[in-house]
Amino acid sequence: MTNFRERANFIWNIANLIRDSFKRGKYQDVILPFTVLRRVDSVLKPTKEEVLEIYNKYKDKLDNPDTLLRDASGYAFYNTSKYDFERLLNDPHDLADNLLRYINSFSENMREVLYNFDFENTIRKLEDQELLFQVLQRFNEIDLHPDEVSNTEMGYIFEELIRRFNEATNENPGEHFTPREVIHLMSNLLLAPELKNIQEPGILLKIYDPACGTGGMLSIMKDKILRHNKDADVRIYGQELNPETYAVSKSDFFLKTPDGTDAENILQGSVLSDPKHRGESFNYMLANPPYGKDWKRDKQAVEDEADRGYAGRFGAGTPRSSDGQLLFTMDMLSHKAPVKNRKGGSRIAVVHNGSPLFTGDAGSGESEIRRWILENDWLEAIVALPEQLFYNTGISTYIWILSNKKEAHRKGKVQLIDASEIWEPMRKSLGDKRRQISDEQITEITELFTRFKENDRVKIFDNEEFGFRKIRVEQPLRLKFEVTDESLEDLKEERTFENLVKSRKRKPEEKQKEIEEGRQEQQLILDAVAELDGRVFTNQKNFLKELVNRFAKHDYKPKKSIRNAIVNTVGQTDEKADIVRDKNGNPEPDTDLRDYENVPLSEDVWEYFDREVKPHVPEAWIDEDYTDEKDGEVGRVGYEIPFTRHFYEYEPPRPLEEIEGEIKALESEIQDLVKEVIE
Repeated sequence: MTNFRERANFIWNIANLIRDSFKRGKYQDVILPFTVLRRVDSVLKPTKEEVLEIYNKYKDKLDNPDTLLRDASGYAFYNTSKYDFERLLNDPHDLADNLLRYINSFSENMREVLYNFDFENTIRKLEDQELLFQVLQRFNEIDLHPDEVSNTEMGYIFEELIRRFNEATNENPGEHFTPREVIHLMSNLLLAPELKNIQEPGILLKIYDPACGTGGMLSIMKDKILRHNKDADVRIYGQELNPETYAVSKSDFFLKTPDGTDAENILQGSVLSDPKHRGESFNYMLANPPYGKDWKRDKQAVEDEADRGYAGRFGAGTPRSSDGQLLFTMDMLSHKAPVKNRKGGSRIAVVHNGSPLFTGDAGSGESEIRRWILENDWLEAIVALPEQLFYNTGISTYIWILSNKKEAHRKGKVQLIDASEIWEPMRKSLGDKRRQISDEQITEITELFTRFKENDRVKIFDNEEFGFRKIRVEQPLRLKFEVTDESLEDLKEERTFENLVKSRKRKPEEKQKEIEEGRQEQQLILDAVAELDGRVFTNQKNFLKELVNRFAKHDYKPKKSIRNAIVNTVGQTDEKADIVRDKNGNPEPDTDLRDYENVPLSEDVWEYFDREVKPHVPEAWIDEDYTDEKDGEVGRVGYEIPFTRHFYEYEPPRPLEEIEGEIKALESEIQDLVKEVIE
C-alpha cells in the first residue's frame, strides 16, 4: 500500500468481516477504535521492552514512575502490559480479556482517549460473534507506524473513514472535517497580513478551534506557521462534542507532539454550554461549525449566559434555536487577544452557509449579532466559495474573516470576494464533493484578498452600508358602518358577546339567574343594533352616537368592550369613509395597510420618508413608538449582508425571434425523425 486511499480502502474492507453481526451504522464502533489502537500499538512497539523493563524495575519503588515511562516510550503515553497485537494473536483463547488488560495498561491519558469509543462493549460483542480474532488479525496486517504513514496521511485516512461512515448512514460528515484546500485557503487568509509579525524567533502563537473534529484545521494552521518560522512556539487548543471524533483527534495529536502538550489541550464537550477554554485568548482561530443544526440541548445554558450581557459570550443576542452556527463565531470572538502597542490581537476564519448573512429581521438575534460584529469593526472580509466543494453538501458556503487588529486601510471596511467560480472539477467525486480548489487558485484568491482592490470579483463597502433602520409606516383607518344579517351573526360569535351568558356563580339558582339576565342583555343589544339596519354611516362618531341613542331608549349603557365588539363586526374598511380618530383627534392606524421601510443608516429617516413614501401615500405617517431598544431612536436597526446581490449581473432575455427559430428547427428535426420511423 503506497498511499492513504489504499490504506483507507484496506481498513474499510475489514467491515466485510462484521457486516452480518453489526448494522451498517455501527461499523465505525469497530473500525475507528481498532484503527487508533493499531497506530498506537505500532508507535509503541520499538520501545516496548524498554518500557516493560523500567516498569518492572520501579513499580514497587516509586509511587508514580510516569515520567520515567514516558521518557522510555518516547511519547507522552505508554503501555505497561506485556501484550501487543502480535502477542495477543498468539494467545487467542483469552483474547477478549487479554485485549482489555492491554487497553487498561495504557497510561491514563491514552485510556481516557480509548474509553470514548465505548471499546469494551464492542470487544465483548465481537467475542460473542467469534469475530474478535479475525478483526484483530486483519488490523495486524497493516503497519500504521509514523515511519510508514505520516501524521498528515493518517489524518486523511481517519477523515476518509469518517466520511464513508457518515455517507453510508446519511449523517453529516461536515460536522467532522473540512476539505484540505479550504483549510489551506483559510490559513492563507489569516496569515497573509501577518507574515512579518510572526518571524520573531521563539514567538508564542496560540491556535483555537471550538469545533475541532479530527483536528485538521489546527494541524494545517500550525504547520503553515512553522514553515514561515520554524522557531515559533505554536500551541493548539480545541474542543469537540462527538466522543469518537474527539478520541481520533486527541490520539493523533499525542503522536504529533511527543511531549503531549497539543493533545492535552484537545478537550471534549459542548463548547456552547460547557466551554473548556474559558478565559484563554488566542492569536488565530479557525472553525467549520455545524450549520442548520439546532442547539436545543444547550438552550438553557446559552440563554443563561446571554442574560449576563457582554459579561458572557452571547450578550449581543442569540440566533433561532434551529441553527447555532453564529454562537460558535461569538465564542471565538470572546477569545480575542487584546491589542497593545500594535501587537497582539486575533484573526479568525470561520465557515458558514448563507444563512448568517441575511437571516433574521431587524431586532432579531441574527441581526443583532451582525450589528455587534460590524459596529465593532471586526468583520474584515467574506469569501464566497464554489458550490459542491464539501463532502456533505453542495450548497453555497462562505469564509468569514474577522479581526480586532485590522490594517489601517481596512478600518471601517468590509471586503466581499466572489470566488464561487474559482474551482476545477475532481477526477472522482467524494460524496457531494465534485469540485476542488487547486494550489494556484488558493494563491489567486489570497492575492484578491491582499490587494484589496475592487474588480469583477471584489467589492469593498463601508460597514455602515450593511445597516438599515426599519421604520413602521402607518395609514389612517377608514370605516363605514352598515348593519347586515351577516354582521349580526358575526356579533353573536364575538367572545365579549358570548361571555354575557357565562356565569361563575356556584349555586345553581344564582348561576341560572345570571345566565338568563345575560341572554336578555344579548337580545337587547341585537335588537338595538338591528334597528340601524338599512342605514350606512361613513363616520364612526356618528354611528356610535346613533347607537348610544338606541341603547338609551332601552335605558341601557353598554360597556366599552361591547361597543368595541359592535364596531369590530359592523365596521368595514372603506377608502371613501371618514378617518377614524382617537379621543385626542389623532388618526388611528389601519393594521391591514401597515407597511415597513428599510432606510439605509447613511440616510435621515424623515428625509427618506418624505422622498420615498409621502409622494405615493400622502396620508401616511411614521410610527414614532416603533423604536430601537439600544439607541431609542425611531425605527429598529438591522444589519444584513446581501452578498449575491452585489455580484448579480443582469442578463437580458434572448430575442423572441431567436427562440422561435430554435423551436421551428426542433419541430423540423422531429418531423424528419418521425418520417424515418414510418418509412
